[in-house]
Amino acid sequence: MSGSPVPPVRERRSIPLAVTVSVWAAPLLVLTGFAFVAFVPVLIVLIGSLARTRDTAVRAGAVLLAVVYAIPFAIWQLRPDGAPSLSKDIHPGFIGLIVAAAIALLCLLHGARRR
Repeated sequence: MSGSPVPPVRERRSIPLAVTVSVWAAPLLVLTGFAFVAFVPVLIVLIGSLARTRDTAVRAGAVLLAVVYAIPFAIWQLRPDGAPSLSKDIHPGFIGLIVAAAIALLCLLHGARRR
């Protein structure tokens, strides 16, 4: 044997780290009053899970989170008398739905990692 150690082979992550961090960030931003900025993590979750994840449950959870976020965002954009901020215009029920969808997606991500 030659003496040069063979580096360990790293397993490719089934769920990208950016997706996991963004799933945590999206409801946190909505809850703290930065609902408009939350479109960035929601978009990262959607694109990252659709492009890099094979688990269909995770993909469905990401689509659910994106749709639940897109509904109040679209209402805010389309209303002529809307508030100057999405955080001021969003209904508390939608905030609860966004948080619930993110928690469900986190559970799905955890389950996908264990498999």
